[in-house]
Amino acid sequence: MAEAGKTETSESGPLRLFFALWPDDATRAALNRTGKWLHQHWGGRRMRADTLHITLAFLGETPVDKLDALIACADSVEIEAFDLVLDEAGYWRHNHIGWLGASETPPQHFELVGALNAGLQAAGFAVDARPHVPHVTLLRKSLGGELLSCAPVRWPIRDFVLVQSVTESDSAHYEVIRRWPLG
Repeated sequence: MAEAGKTETSESGPLRLFFALWPDDATRAALNRTGKWLHQHWGGRRMRADTLHITLAFLGETPVDKLDALIACADSVEIEAFDLVLDEAGYWRHNHIGWLGASETPPQHFELVGALNAGLQAAGFAVDARPHVPHVTLLRKSLGGELLSCAPVRWPIRDFVLVQSVTESDSAHYEVIRRWPLG
């Protein structure tokens, strides 16, 4: 992981990037427990604990020479830190995804997504026009089922990150390449 102010990349071609909320160890462990619990009820393939996150803005394939512009967009974000309570399990039938989301999302979360998207759009990057639904994907290829009540996961949001998805011969993994603290 790169320190603030430094950026590391693992390749010279386009980078597959996204901005995200990245959980601390305690939050990651709680999310992983919820994923295990949901898996017992809905089946499917559990997400690895090291991949759990909330996507704020998906960038996709991005030329390396655009990295400085992305960093400048994130540098301009000024949002207060907040807590997010993930207390609502859900299932999307169209893509067989089991997820954990928030029944009430703090305004700071939407301010963060809005500030990132505004900066990205002003810098010429494409942004997703669909309404943002904060969620952590816990299961893929799930059968779903009855919506279940689950133990809430309180996530202290103190920063956001730029992540690179790196595909290897047998799987993909994520590398946090830069982190920005919230006020």
